Amino acid sequence: MVDHSLPGKISEKAPKVWRMTELISDLIGIIILAVIFFLDAYFDWVYWIGWILIALTIVLVLGSIWGVIEPDLLYKSWYFKVDEEFFQIKKGIWKEQWVTIPMTKIQGVSTTQGPILRRYQLRSITVETMGSSYSIPALEELVAYELRDNIAEYAKIKEVEQT
Repeated sequence: MVDHSLPGKISEKAPKVWRMTELISDLIGIIILAVIFFLDAYFDWVYWIGWILIALTIVLVLGSIWGVIEPDLLYKSWYFKVDEEFFQIKKGIWKEQWVTIPMTKIQGVSTTQGPILRRYQLRSITVETMGSSYSIPALEELVAYELRDNIAEYAKIKEVEQT
């Protein structure tokens, strides 16, 4: 039976990480738009290109505003549960998604950490099945290691030594 009260929660630092990632991508977008605006003025491109650039700037600003609001909503929507039978995830702001994977179907589990996650001592866990993979973002490092080991134990995944 699937349990609909999922107790696991991602780290409270997750919204900060997602905002930082959004800020970096917004800055890259601003730089690209600034260069294109400069090229438009320098080469005196056709007038309608300027209008397209203005529309792109508006979209970038609206996306940046959403990038400030979205992380808190995402954080509130993320839950997971791991037990001896199932790996369960609940996520989604507009479209709620429930994923239940039997432990017998899990083929691999790993943790990942990029530079922004490293700064906040966080890791993400990825669970792989035959058809796809599912991840839990932004867990505290010790929680991520413990959860990875629990999933591997429940799924009876054996460690393979590399030679």
